[in-house]
Amino acid sequence: MKLWEGMTDGVTDPCAESFNSSVSFDKRLYKQDITGSIVHAQMLCKCGIINEDDAELITHGLSGIMTDIETGALIPDPSCEDIHTFIEQTLTSRIGEAGKRLHTARSRNDQVAQDLRLWCVDEIDRICGLLKDLIYKTAEKALQYADAIMPGFTHLQPAQPVTFGHHLTAYAMMFERDIDRLTDCRKRTNVAVIGSCALAGTTYRTDRAYEAGLLFADGVCKNSIDGVSDRDFVIELLSCLSVIMMHLSRFSEEMILWTSGQFSFVKLPDAYTTGSSIMPQKKNPDMAELCRGKTGRVYGDLFAVLTMMKGLPLAYNKDMQEDKESLFDAADTVCACLGIFAKMVCGMTADTEKMGEAACRGFINATDLADYLVRQGLPFREAYKLCGGIVSYCIKNGKTLESLSLEEYKTFSPVFDDGVYDAIDLKNCVYRRISEGGTSPSTVGKNAVYLMKKYK
Repeated sequence: MKLWEGMTDGVTDPCAESFNSSVSFDKRLYKQDITGSIVHAQMLCKCGIINEDDAELITHGLSGIMTDIETGALIPDPSCEDIHTFIEQTLTSRIGEAGKRLHTARSRNDQVAQDLRLWCVDEIDRICGLLKDLIYKTAEKALQYADAIMPGFTHLQPAQPVTFGHHLTAYAMMFERDIDRLTDCRKRTNVAVIGSCALAGTTYRTDRAYEAGLLFADGVCKNSIDGVSDRDFVIELLSCLSVIMMHLSRFSEEMILWTSGQFSFVKLPDAYTTGSSIMPQKKNPDMAELCRGKTGRVYGDLFAVLTMMKGLPLAYNKDMQEDKESLFDAADTVCACLGIFAKMVCGMTADTEKMGEAACRGFINATDLADYLVRQGLPFREAYKLCGGIVSYCIKNGKTLESLSLEEYKTFSPVFDDGVYDAIDLKNCVYRRISEGGTSPSTVGKNAVYLMKKYK
């Protein structure tokens, strides 16, 4: 029997029934649906809309359905329109007339919206937990390599010396912002919309604040039309998930570069790489490549929901059923990527010798040479121009800044003295960058320890 049977005979073409059905994917909302229904029954009882016996029967019946679904004793019927229909019909078949009273003062419109909000809150908490684990493991690795000197890049060109630990904590800071975004999104998601009914509210004297409290919601929606038609929280969560994937994709790209023969900065654990079917020497960073590739999938989920919502009039429209598959897919993808990434980072090792050798190329201490000249009294712009000429001279003569003699330096300016070699020593270039947030090992270590303590 259809829940909406009455105005029509409830008979639809089998093809239309299959097309209309959502139980194949919204069945994962069973826990939130049962939790919300138990709370709704408690509210109805408190307000005297149903009696205590019926409320107790409903609660006990729903608890039994929850247990049976989780143990596999009860499997959602694929012929049902959705999980909400399946649970209500199962409840009624088990407890009789009392089950038919559960749907008083609510509609599937607000019921679905509430279930989805509860699911999103649970998922936000789960993703935040995975992000915290990744931050901790990234910070732990950063502490291990707090003094490992490597070239820092801009435009993919060698720029200035940094430490590998400093580079890693940059990603940890990105993931920390992801937690902040999700936490903020959670506030707007954790709102009780139950009681909005189809769109206009209800004539029953309900207690929405009481029901919201039992759901641990942060408040109730103030407009019943908005309550059933709002999917901003879905879009906002998908946006947060897209940013997470963007960060993972950037990290993946660098892992792929670092593990290549052209860099050889990093080695990934064998368990998270694959080989070639024809080239026996290959060790491919497939997990990192998949994370990078799956970023487009999550972006697509976001744009699918944005596009679906853009032209919908108020209030509820069946189009909105299309939000769930995109949301579920994006959340599942992000969770899988975060889980695999934490393990890859944990097992990652750096070839500090290779990094050090690369840092000796590309004149990445040229800025420090300019800073030395400024300390010798030259204006920065003059020092900058002078250093450019020195680098050009080195390139033409196959030399490095470190290999130039003092006499050669003095041909460019008489202000040069023996202190120039101390100023351009790569280790000194790194260790002296003690400004807050800089690359000095002491600063990197402090930030790594802060992150590890915060997300332990």
